[in-house]
Amino acid sequence: MTDSGKYERTDDGGGGFSQDVRSTVIRAGKRTYFFDVKRTRNGEMYIIITESKKRFENDGNFFFEKHKIFLYPEDFDNFTTALEETSEFIRENMPEGSLKHDINDRVEFTPGRDED
Repeated sequence: MTDSGKYERTDDGGGGFSQDVRSTVIRAGKRTYFFDVKRTRNGEMYIIITESKKRFENDGNFFFEKHKIFLYPEDFDNFTTALEETSEFIRENMPEGSLKHDINDRVEFTPGRDED
């Protein structure tokens, strides 16, 4: 079973070049996915999708290998359509019961709010 969780964070503060607006974290086994909404100085928002994996060097020290996709509003529709079509293709062509996790297993968390 994959240990997956979904966590959300929002922040109206900041003041650097890109301001953090919102962050969603999904833990999925050995990988963690971050969906970060950023805002430029001009007030334009965009998404950074990051995949992070813990890796080990030969001496035993670890580091996080990260891969990022920057997604801008003008590309949202095409990106979403392609992702949905690709996901649906995989679901339709996977052997029965081969998906290892269920979206209902995810938990939402917003810092600063008491858990129920």
